Amino acid sequence: MSHRARAHVQWAEIIPLLPTSLLGIIVGATLLVNLPRAPLLTALALFVILFALRYLFNIHGDKRVSRNWSVPAGLSGGLIGALFGTGGPPYVIYLTHRIKDKSRLRATLSGLFMLDGLFRVITFLIAGLLGTHLLPLLLASAPVVFLALSLGHRVHIGISDRQMLKLIGTLLLVSGGSLLVEVWS
Repeated sequence: MSHRARAHVQWAEIIPLLPTSLLGIIVGATLLVNLPRAPLLTALALFVILFALRYLFNIHGDKRVSRNWSVPAGLSGGLIGALFGTGGPPYVIYLTHRIKDKSRLRATLSGLFMLDGLFRVITFLIAGLLGTHLLPLLLASAPVVFLALSLGHRVHIGISDRQMLKLIGTLLLVSGGSLLVEVWS
């Protein structure tokens, strides 16, 4: 993440998410080995698709939500991330209702996703769900992550706030659709 992007991170929005995100990751990692995946993935996919359609058809509210929503957003983001590796939708849904400036939203999501990913890796290592032999592969992927962040920064500069919400809706729709494909295959 560039210095300019780091300056846009809204830590005041991330910090309330962290305790419940960590709790969600711990609970999700615990449940990961015990729950049937298909019903959970189907429910998650339908939830994500519903919110994607709200963004795509502009039927979401513009009203800023209460910071109290950080509790269910953090818990569900951490839980879903640990169970399915895709905890982003609850975070995106919450933060798009808290941060209206697209540069700050993108930077804040990037910072949150980095922390969430780090929390998951540590939790999975402690729980024995991730072998230490995979750590070099994770480290080797870091340049790709930073390249993607840089490209995302360049793309977002040229689009309006409304286009950004459409893009978020599209990405949520693809995410939800890919979950359904995973369940059905």
